[in-house]
Amino acid sequence: MLSRVLSGVRRSLSLRALDAADQLRGRSQPLVPPRRLNFVGPGDFIAVGDEFLGHFTELGELQPDERVLDIGCGIGRMARPLAGYLTAPGGYEGFDISREGIEWCRRHYRDVEPRFDFEHADVANALYNPGGTQLASEFCFPYPDDSFDFAFAVSVFTHLVQADAANYLAEAARVLRPGGRLLSTWFLLDGESRAQVAAKAAAFDLRERDTETAVASEGTPEQAIAFDQGWVRQRLGEHGLAVSGVWPGTWSGRPGGRSFQDIFVAVSG
Repeated sequence: MLSRVLSGVRRSLSLRALDAADQLRGRSQPLVPPRRLNFVGPGDFIAVGDEFLGHFTELGELQPDERVLDIGCGIGRMARPLAGYLTAPGGYEGFDISREGIEWCRRHYRDVEPRFDFEHADVANALYNPGGTQLASEFCFPYPDDSFDFAFAVSVFTHLVQADAANYLAEAARVLRPGGRLLSTWFLLDGESRAQVAAKAAAFDLRERDTETAVASEGTPEQAIAFDQGWVRQRLGEHGLAVSGVWPGTWSGRPGGRSFQDIFVAVSG
């Protein structure tokens, strides 16, 4: 236990030193959080955000004047590129279980136009927010029905168990306007990806948890969870979301993937 604490302290001090060096060298940017806020580095933060802006516009057909919901916005990795893309009357709403991330975003997006709003959701997650006061399986997104033209969840469903994921899909459908699009990323299980996992070709080991999911850690399934593609399609259909496209990722060892995770785009009826 002590060694784990000391390791955490050393990592925190190291990241703070790197933050200070970034500022001295003029490498810090207004909408890029400091490294100590739990991401691997400013290059990856920027590169992944820019990558997904391309997915939003090309796969999800996002337009600059649309209302956008960021499900699990973290520390603004997707908000940063959207701040240079969205225009009035469009706008952005994001929520996340990280209070520190939300507070940082609120401070740094205060003067961004069009308006960017961030909400803290104290939702329990065994890995990221074990002390949360609300269950993800019962959480109601803090927005009225038919509020958004476009919603996305990047690296969210890869950390939710079935009941939680099902509720988040239902809530996403509720807040989307007719014709609105949901872009979400997953680790999807089908014949090919299961074969790749069995052959140890995937980026990590997965064990079948049941007929619908496979996990990297049986003790903490939220660490990384894969869903049967049929299960995802069925849940989307139950909530009036018609799948318009699926783009496999490279996580399973497939060559030529669109991104690391698999991408689903569905349209609200």
